[in-house]
Amino acid sequence: MPVTDHVNLEQFMEGVKKRNPGQPEFVQAVQEVSQDIFDFIQDKVEYHEAQILRRIAEPDRVVSFRVCWEDDNHNIRVQRGWRVQCNNAIGPYKGGIRFHPSVTEGTLKFLAFEQTLKNSLTGLPMGGGKGGANFNPKGKSDAEVMRFCQSFMTELYRHIGPDTDVPAGDIGVGGREIGYMFGQYKRIVNRWEGVLTGKGQEYGGSAMRPEATGYGAVYFLRNMLKHRDMDIEGHTAVISGSGNVATHAAEKITQLGGKVLTLSDSGGYIHDPDGIDQEKIDWVKHLKNVKRGRISEYADEFKGATFHEGRPWGVAADLALPCATQNELNEDEAKTLVKNGVKAVSEGANMPTTLEGVHVFHDAKVMYAPGKAANAGGVAVSGLEMSQNSERISWNHERLGDMLTDLMQGIHDKCTEYGDQGDGYVDYVKGANIAGFKKVADAMLAFGVV
Repeated sequence: MPVTDHVNLEQFMEGVKKRNPGQPEFVQAVQEVSQDIFDFIQDKVEYHEAQILRRIAEPDRVVSFRVCWEDDNHNIRVQRGWRVQCNNAIGPYKGGIRFHPSVTEGTLKFLAFEQTLKNSLTGLPMGGGKGGANFNPKGKSDAEVMRFCQSFMTELYRHIGPDTDVPAGDIGVGGREIGYMFGQYKRIVNRWEGVLTGKGQEYGGSAMRPEATGYGAVYFLRNMLKHRDMDIEGHTAVISGSGNVATHAAEKITQLGGKVLTLSDSGGYIHDPDGIDQEKIDWVKHLKNVKRGRISEYADEFKGATFHEGRPWGVAADLALPCATQNELNEDEAKTLVKNGVKAVSEGANMPTTLEGVHVFHDAKVMYAPGKAANAGGVAVSGLEMSQNSERISWNHERLGDMLTDLMQGIHDKCTEYGDQGDGYVDYVKGANIAGFKKVADAMLAFGVV
C-alpha cells in the first residue's frame, strides 16, 4: 500500500485541525466519520492512492460575502453571509440556509460535510452544501426580514442554480424567508426555476416538505425498533426543540401510539406528564409560527405541565429525539438517559449529540441513529421537490408520504448492511458513515483527480 499523508487516524486528524483552526464543530464531524472510514478503507488501495478522504474533508469552495440592509429605523446594518459547497460528486450541491447569530464558517463547513454523506444515503443525485448568515430573524419585522433576504440573495444568486447548487431552509429560515429569497432570485435572473426547495405549495413547493424531517426521524426510529421486534406504540418520548422538526416528530410519535413528554426552546423545556397530544402540538405550532412566542407559555396554557430551565434529557422516557441544534446532548446527559432506561435515540437535528455522548450510547448498546441517517427525510423530500420542479408536475401528500417511508426504510437498510455487529446490535453511526462515504468516494474515483 502506498505511503500517504494520512498513515493513521491520529495523524490525519492533526492535519485537519491544523488546516481548520478555530472550527471545532467541523473537526468533530470529520473525526466522527473518519474513525469509521479508516477501518473500512484500510485494505482498499484505490481510496488511499486517490486521497479520497482527504479530498472529501476539504470543501470544493467556501464563499463569504457582506450583506448590507436597512432596518425599520433607517439604520444601515451589516452581516456576513456564506455558502459552503462541499462536494458535488453525485449531484448539485444541496443543503439548507441557516440564519442565526451563532452561524460561523466552521459551523457551515461541518453542516456541509455532514450533508454530503446524508444526501448520499438518500440514493438521490444530490451533493452536499450549506449556507447562512449571522443574522437573527427573531424580533425583526417582516419588512426587515424581507430586506435582509433580498440583500442576501443579491449576492448568493451568482453561486447557485438548479443544476449547480440548490439551497433550502434551516434554523431561522422557514417559508417566509424562502419566499423572499426565491422572489429576489426570480427578479434578478428573470427565470422561474427550482433553485430553492422548501417553497410554498403555491409556487412549486412539495406537499410533504414541512413534515418530512420530523416524520422521517420517527420513521427511522420505527425501523430501528422493528429490527429489534419492538414498536413505538405504548412508549414515552422526550423531544427537544419546538420548531418544525420537533413538532412534526411529536405529531408522528403521537399518531403511532407513543406519548410525547417534552418540547423545548433556547429558554428551557416544558414537561407534560399527560402527554403532548395533537391539540397541544397544534397550539405549539401556532405559538411558534404565528405568535413567535416562547415555549414557557405552554405551562401557562395547559394544566399539569411545568416549565424548567435547561434541557429535557433528565426526564425519564423510553425514546429520545434531539431536534433542536448541534451539541445539545452531552456525555452526562447521555448517561442520564441510559440510567433512566432509554431504549432508542433518533436525531432530528444535525450532530446534536457530542462525540462523548455518542460513545455512551454505543457502550450501553442503545439503539442510536445519527442525524445524517435519521433526519435525511427532509433533504430526501427536497430532492423530490427538485424532480417535481424539473418536470413541472406535483405529487400529492399520500404519494410523497409513501415515498418518504420507502426512502427512510432504504437508509435504514444501508446502515444495517455496514453497521451490523453480528450480535444483534447495529452500529448505525458506522453503517451510515461507510454507506454514505462509499457512494461519494466511488463517484470521485470515476472522475479522476479533479
